[in-house]
Amino acid sequence: MKIRILFTAALLIGSLPAVASAEHHDARPIQDIVDTAVAAGSFNTLAAALNAADLVGVLRGEGPFTVFAPTDEAFAKLPAGTIDTLLKPENKAQLTEILTYHVVGAEVPAAAALTLDEAEALNGVTIALTRRDGRLFLNESEVIKTDIKTSNGIIHVIDAVLIPPALAASRGPVDPVVAQLASKAIEMGAPLFNQGNHAACAAVYEMAAEAMMLMPGGTMTAGNEKMLQAAMQQVRRSHSPTENAWTLRRAFDTMMGSAM
Repeated sequence: MKIRILFTAALLIGSLPAVASAEHHDARPIQDIVDTAVAAGSFNTLAAALNAADLVGVLRGEGPFTVFAPTDEAFAKLPAGTIDTLLKPENKAQLTEILTYHVVGAEVPAAAALTLDEAEALNGVTIALTRRDGRLFLNESEVIKTDIKTSNGIIHVIDAVLIPPALAASRGPVDPVVAQLASKAIEMGAPLFNQGNHAACAAVYEMAAEAMMLMPGGTMTAGNEKMLQAAMQQVRRSHSPTENAWTLRRAFDTMMGSAM
């Protein structure tokens, strides 16, 4: 169901008593989405993530936007280390994919959202909208506060981080042995790379990756196993130690963060 089709109908819908809503004002707020979130004091992790992904400028734009904003408590529900991993420069693409999954490129008030079955996020991926006992859910995340007006759109507050399906498909617990091996490889390889010895770093990473691939079936999730195989195939085709080191480092980082 397309958002644009429902905007006119949404104007005819009354209040949303079952979901807490911010107070409405006739005058348009002065602060944009970013400043409103920062001023609230409960979106510090989101603000840091937007900075790391270079999305602050986007959400200061004209819009209008609808942002489904996870609170700091929502981010805290992710497994330990996930946020730190996502904030690393080499994981910027994955972080951007996650954050843009929380933004719709149109203004969608709660009343309109309650009439939708789905909405398309900025990253082009669909978010499922459902109603359960008068409450609104985005995938499995509950909307806990709605219609926070800003100068360039609306913020709805959610209680869990939305993970795009493509990333969620590869999620799963990382086997302790795999995690330890990846962590040790990075611990040994990163200093070598920083000292300019890219070939030695790549060799350390390759040995760790080969050891992982020799582990019994089911040790790694299917998504991680497929990703590691693709990374090794790329390494075997490449003659650049620098490229090989980065290819495997990104694979290890993704695996370490795959339990989000």
